[in-house]
This record gives sequence, C-alpha cells and structure tokens, in this order.
Amino acid sequence: MATESGTRDQSWFGDTGQISRLPGRVFAATCLGATLFAILTVFGLLVYVANDAFRPATADPRWHLVFFLTLVLPSLALFGYYVARGDGESWVAATALGIPFFGLLLGSGVLLLFIDVLSVVAWLAFVLAVLAAAVVIKSHRRIRPAPGFLEHLLVIVGSLGAVAPAVYFGVVNLPVVPTPWLIYLLTFGAAGAALAGLVVARRRSSDRAGLTAAALVFAAAAGGGLAVSAVGIEPEIWVVLFTFAGVPTALYVESVLRERERPVGLLFPLVVVVGILLGAFLVDTLGFAGPDSWLDYGFLTSADSRFPEEAGIYPALIGSILMMVVVAAASFPIGVGAALYLEEYAPNDGALGAIVKLVQINIGNLAGVPSIVYGLLGLALFVHWGGLRPGIVIVGGLTIGLLILPIIIIAAQEAIRAVPDSMREASYGMGATQWQTIRRVVLPEALPGILTGSILGFGRAIGETAPLLMIGAAATVYTPPNGFFDLFSAMPRQIYAWVGKPAHEFQYGVMAAGVVTLLVVLLSMNAAAILIRNKYQRRT
Repeated sequence: MATESGTRDQSWFGDTGQISRLPGRVFAATCLGATLFAILTVFGLLVYVANDAFRPATADPRWHLVFFLTLVLPSLALFGYYVARGDGESWVAATALGIPFFGLLLGSGVLLLFIDVLSVVAWLAFVLAVLAAAVVIKSHRRIRPAPGFLEHLLVIVGSLGAVAPAVYFGVVNLPVVPTPWLIYLLTFGAAGAALAGLVVARRRSSDRAGLTAAALVFAAAAGGGLAVSAVGIEPEIWVVLFTFAGVPTALYVESVLRERERPVGLLFPLVVVVGILLGAFLVDTLGFAGPDSWLDYGFLTSADSRFPEEAGIYPALIGSILMMVVVAAASFPIGVGAALYLEEYAPNDGALGAIVKLVQINIGNLAGVPSIVYGLLGLALFVHWGGLRPGIVIVGGLTIGLLILPIIIIAAQEAIRAVPDSMREASYGMGATQWQTIRRVVLPEALPGILTGSILGFGRAIGETAPLLMIGAAATVYTPPNGFFDLFSAMPRQIYAWVGKPAHEFQYGVMAAGVVTLLVVLLSMNAAAILIRNKYQRRT
C-alpha cells in the first residue's frame, strides 16, 4: 500500500514486503466463531425447551435403545453415506422426506378447518360456483377471441357477481347432497388428479401420459379411501392427506426417476418410515414404556384447562390457522400487485416518479417498524374506524397482514427485478402486449422468489404476539372459532398466557409443548421456502 510519500505502510506487510494475510484470517475466524456461537446458543435453547416438552428421561432406557437401533442409527448412517459421496443424494433424500412431511402438515390443517369451521356442502357449493364462473369467462373468450378491456371486465364482474352466487346458493339449498366422502373425492381428489396430469403432460410433452397419470392418481384416491374405510379410518381423511402429501411426493419421485437424477436418495424416506414402524412395533410388543410427554395427541386436540395435565392448544391452533387464511388472502394479492405496479408500470421521472420514489422509501421503512405499532394501527383502523368487534379472527388477520405487507412487496419486487430484460424484449418481439408479457413471462419466472419471500413473511406473522395483544385477542378460549367473525386466540397468545400462570407445570411443561408446536409450524414454513429457493436456483 503506497502512502503519500511513496513509502509502504509496514503494518500491512511482513518482513519480505508481501501483503500480510493475518488481518483477513482473523476477521474470517471471528465471523465464523460468532456464527457458530449464535447457532449453538439457539440450538441449546431449543434442546432445553424440547426436553421440557417431551421429557425423554421418563422413558424406559430400552425404549431409547430400540429406536436408536431401528431409526436413528440407520438414518444417520445412510445420510452420512450420501454426504460422503457428495453427488447430491443428500439433497434428494432431504427433499423426498420433506415434501410428504410438509404435505401432511398442510393437509392436517385443512382437515382441522373442515372439522370445526367449514361446512362440506358449502365447500362443494363454492367449488361449483367458481367452476361455473370460470366456464362462463372461458366461453366468452372463445366466442369473442379479442374482447375489449371494458367488455372483458364486465364479463368477469358479472360472472363473479351473478353466476357464482346463484350456483352457490342453489347447491347449498339442494334437498339431497352427496356424502362427505364423495364431495372430498370430487373436489380434492379430482383437483390432485388434474394437477398431476398437467405436470406429467408438460414434463413428458405427451397428453396421453398426462391423462394416464391423472387416472392413476384419481384411482389411488378413490381406492385408498375404500381401503382405509375397511379398517375403521374415515375415507375423507385419506383423500385430503393423499392430495396434499401423496400427490406432490409421487410427482417428485417421478421426476427423479425420469431424469435419473440420483435416485438412490429416494431410499432415505423409506428407511425413516420403516424405522419408525419397526420401532413402534417392537416397543409395543416388548412392553417398553415411552416418555411421559407433555406434547402428545391429547395436547393437540384439547382445549385449555386450569389443570396442567388436561390443558391443550387445539382452539388456539384453529385460531392461528384461520388467522393465517385471512393474512394470506389479504396481504399476498395486494403485495404482489403493488410490486408489479412499482416494477413494471410506475414511471421513473416527473412528478409521479417522485411520488413513486417516496412510496418506495416508505415501504422500506415500514418493513422495520415494531410490530406493536401495527397492533395500534389495526386497533384504530379496523376496530375504532371500521366498527368491527375487537378480538375476532378477521381483525387479527388484517392487522398481521398489514405487518407483513411491506415484506411481501419488497420480496416480490426483488423477484420481479431479477427476471432478465431479454425475456421481456423477446416477448414484445413476438407481438405480446405488456400484460401478456407480465402474465406469461415475468410472473412465472418470478413466482419462486415471490413464494419464498411470502412464506418467510407468513412465518413471521404466525409467531407475532404484540399486535394480537393490542387488538384484544383472547388470552384463552375453550372452543375453536366457527368463522372469521368469532373471538379467537392464537398460539403465541396462548403461550404468553401460560407463561403468566403460577403453576410450575404450566411454565415448564405446557408452555414448552406449545413452543415446540409453534416452532414446528414455523420451521416447516421456513424449510419450505428454502426448498423453493434452492429448486429455483438449480433451474436457473
């Protein structure tokens, strides 16, 4: 390094006159140490909470030995083998295990909504109403291939405002309706089969292959439902879980086998499942007692109680699910629409351009505002001005939606901005309009990034407590909400209430079980975002 006098600064050079690498190495080691310390600290806290929730020390030592030999040891050995090979099998193994796990979580949430909130007949009426409106809009496009904007808008508004409500109320008031099992099969099962058929047809460039895949998936949904009903399991449970977990898993396995992309990794989920089943069979046969865990099936399906042994998180779990439905419906379309306008339509110069820049600055600032401020905003906007009842689901969902709206906008802007301009220019060169380019080129390319940022925002939303305190969410409810205008409690609000109870079992047992439940949902959402991001990066 030269100074003004032409001499070298000897603090950066050794005796030989070469640049010293010591400062860089010290900085790298310091960053690595700080990162490892943070990770180990968080991991230690999670282990501490999980120990209070599951109480593994209360189990028979032979129970631990059985599951170690049947599940832990084979799984770690196989995954270590994948990592040692370094050929990508570990990624295939993790994805093949993660997809059904996420699907089971999502399917379980849908089942909970249908058990306590939604009517099966109303669901069928909603699906048929949407299909009827789509058929009217599609038929109009066939009759009028190039309608004007106003004409197209009138058809859409008319279909959604007249046709869809007429079909909905007509189906709801029918004197005879299909059985719940058939409704689930014709909605969820048929939707899963259609999705599988479209994906396979696109991958193989063959409509015949797509039809075959759709028929096989629908047959599996129907046949599996009949098979599980023979052993006492409700067939609608099979249909929903198969749609959300089985169909995505089958599509992923098909893609790995078709592309011959490290199919050995598909053995890992089989080893895990077989290990769990074999371990459960052995401990049940040999009579080895498991841990006396706070987090069990009863905790997930029971309401709160003044007795710790009977307390559960079920009403708060349903409240969180309903709140997230409102959050997603309110924030995702608005956030993506705002990002599209700011990136594709908003001017960069003139008076309007200055306003757009001011809006951009404020969106960035709003992303860092403390969450309790949004709670005050929701209280003023939806309760005092809007006249809504404090503490109901829709007020909580709209307030949390305001909280994550700037995050979704920023994430969507970054994803849209990452689409190369050459793709837009190629679309314009083929004669496409700006909207056609956005709908068919920009959005499909930016969708993985948009979903990644949105899921991370939803992960923050489900763990927020301060806004719920401000809008009056109940500390404890003993029945789950039946709709969006009922009083509710969310998981973080319920956990906060348990912390304040004087009993030791609530503070270190029930509370820990609630924290683990919330963390499983939160980490699953974050892991799903990571999977989407990595898949997009590999495709790019």
